Amino acid sequence: MSRFLAALLLVAALPAAANEAAIRKALEGKLEGGRIEGIQPAPVPGLWEVRYRGDDGVQILYSDATGTHIIQGRIFELRSDRDLTEERMRKLNAVRFDSLPLDLTVKVQRGSGKRVMAMFSDPYCPACRSFERTLAQIDDITIYIFMYPVIRPENAGHSRAVWCSPDRAKAWLELAAAAQPKVPAAGASCANPVDQVLAAGRKLRVNATPTLFLASGERISGGLAANDLRMMLDQTSAAR
Repeated sequence: MSRFLAALLLVAALPAAANEAAIRKALEGKLEGGRIEGIQPAPVPGLWEVRYRGDDGVQILYSDATGTHIIQGRIFELRSDRDLTEERMRKLNAVRFDSLPLDLTVKVQRGSGKRVMAMFSDPYCPACRSFERTLAQIDDITIYIFMYPVIRPENAGHSRAVWCSPDRAKAWLELAAAAQPKVPAAGASCANPVDQVLAAGRKLRVNATPTLFLASGERISGGLAANDLRMMLDQTSAAR
C-alpha cells in the first residue's frame, strides 16, 4: 500500500473515530450500569449503532453523530420487510448451539429431524402453548425442549412428571400442546433436571418464554409464524 493511500485511509477514519469518541463520552454513565461494547455506523445514514451489555445481554440503541440525541427502537427496511434491529440482536446474543446442555432436554422429533432447534418453554405459558400449534405444522424437525416452569412455578412438579414418564415427548405434548393440559400420571419423584434447567436459563438470561435457539446459535424471544420459522430453520440447517 502506498504512503499516499495509507494517508487517505487515515484521514477518512478520523471523523469516524471522533464520532465514536463523542458518542461514548456522551453516553457513559447513562446506561443504567450497561457497558458500551462497540459503536459503529447504523444501517441508516447519519445514525450510529451503540452496543452495550446490560442485565438482559447485549442491547442496541441508536445515536446521532455527537451523542446529542438517542433513539431507542427498531429499524425496519420496508423494501424487504425486514426488522434489521432484530436480525442484529439475534447475532449479537447468539451462543454456540453445542454449548447448550441438551442432555437436560425433552427431545421431540418429527420426520427426519433434520431441522434443529432448542426451546425454553413453560407448559402453562399461553404464548408457549400457542407456539406449540405452530411447531406441529413443521415437519422433519428435532426440538430440544428445556422445561422452564417460571410462569406458574407452583406447577413445576408437572414438568418433573414429564421427565419421569416412560415417553417424555408424548407426556410433554399432552401437557403443553393439548387443548387442555394433561398432567402425567408418572409422578415427580424421579431424579429430574428441572432445577438445573432453571439455573441454565438464568445463566443464559432467558427472561421470556418461549425463547428459541436456532442451530446457528441465534436467539429468538417469542414465537414465529410457521412460514418464517420454516425459512429460518432451513437457512440455519443449510449453513451448518
